[in-house]
Amino acid sequence: MKLQIGVLAVAMYMLVVYNKKFTIRGVAHKWTLFDTLLASGLAVILLDAVTAYTVNHLDTVPDSVNLFLHVIFFLLIDAFLFSMMLYVMELTDTVPGSRRLKCVLYVSFALNLSAVVLFSHDLEYVKGAYTNYSMGMSVYACYSLAAVYFLASAVILLRKWKYTEERTRFLILSAMIALSAVSVVQMIFPEVLITSIGVLLILLAGFLNHEEPALMELRVVHEEMVYAFANLVENRDEGTGGHIKRTTEYVKILAEELKKRGYYGDVLTRDYIRDLALSAPMHDIGKIAIPDSVLQKPGRLTPEEFDIIKTHTTIGARIIDENFTKTQSRRICDISHEIALSHHEKWNGRGYPYGLSGEQIPLSARIMAVSDVFDAVSEKRCYRDALPLDTCFKIIEDGSGSDFDPVIAEVFLSVRDQVEECYRAHA
Repeated sequence: MKLQIGVLAVAMYMLVVYNKKFTIRGVAHKWTLFDTLLASGLAVILLDAVTAYTVNHLDTVPDSVNLFLHVIFFLLIDAFLFSMMLYVMELTDTVPGSRRLKCVLYVSFALNLSAVVLFSHDLEYVKGAYTNYSMGMSVYACYSLAAVYFLASAVILLRKWKYTEERTRFLILSAMIALSAVSVVQMIFPEVLITSIGVLLILLAGFLNHEEPALMELRVVHEEMVYAFANLVENRDEGTGGHIKRTTEYVKILAEELKKRGYYGDVLTRDYIRDLALSAPMHDIGKIAIPDSVLQKPGRLTPEEFDIIKTHTTIGARIIDENFTKTQSRRICDISHEIALSHHEKWNGRGYPYGLSGEQIPLSARIMAVSDVFDAVSEKRCYRDALPLDTCFKIIEDGSGSDFDPVIAEVFLSVRDQVEECYRAHA
């Protein structure tokens, strides 16, 4: 029991640290899938310790008690594995778009629960050199479920690799390694009772990569840094910060609605949408290098001055590459680069800086383009007054298929109520 008690102590410490973020911030704790994973994992570790004792005291522990505790233990293992897969699917947004995978997971879970209970009477206790251990169909059912979820994790990882953050990839890889290593070791050396170690490794992977309070605080600091830098740039253009807030909200609204309707489902994962929203404020970051005489000119720009304005796209991409790679994740930098460089490209190829057309333009930049143009025409500038909202929506409608991706423009127009609400909130 020493191993299980040590593992349980580490898991309990992790639980205390995890709950600390809610007590410090005074935030109401809403139950999440990670909470389910953590609760089932702690229960597995605890029952692993209890059954490690009972299986080695067959002379004093009644058979019915021993059997009952082992059945509960195996059922908890199944519940933990199932919670793990749901958590992985939530992080990668696999749940809405993969009905076959959901069916495989739910059916395999139900079959394993049934097998554990139905074959519990066949459970036998083998005396080893150092410790006793249990064998039987109930045990093999847990192994089979671990194998199914290992394969499911591999499928998810391959499909979502490009559009998930590094920490999500690491979490899934850690879960796969823990599942395979523990299962193989237990099958070859059944006397080595290391189930609790595998559970702890999976819990630690989720905690350290997604749920750790210090990581969340660091993420907030990064977001505030990005907004501060973006607002600094906007203030040079006689802005008030409203443009940054509104365009970011428009981007989130638009990306989430596209995902909801099934467009670009493999790309628009939860991670991607969050990183897209974090990158949106940096779309005009290159304007910091544009002279005030051009940036704040009240009249119409000359062709030469417009050429200078155009350079804010390439300058912005260069600033991001040179200054943000050490403070942001690689993928946030990639999305920020795409947005800064290509948000003035047009669907018909008549934009700048490179005249990209259609799907040559990155999806992030196509979403940003609609959001940016709408807000630009709805906001008062030094060279003109703000246009009425009806006119602003008409500009997006008229630009569909020429200036903008027609699908993205259509979806943007369909969420007009949300856009107007956001506009009023940050007017």
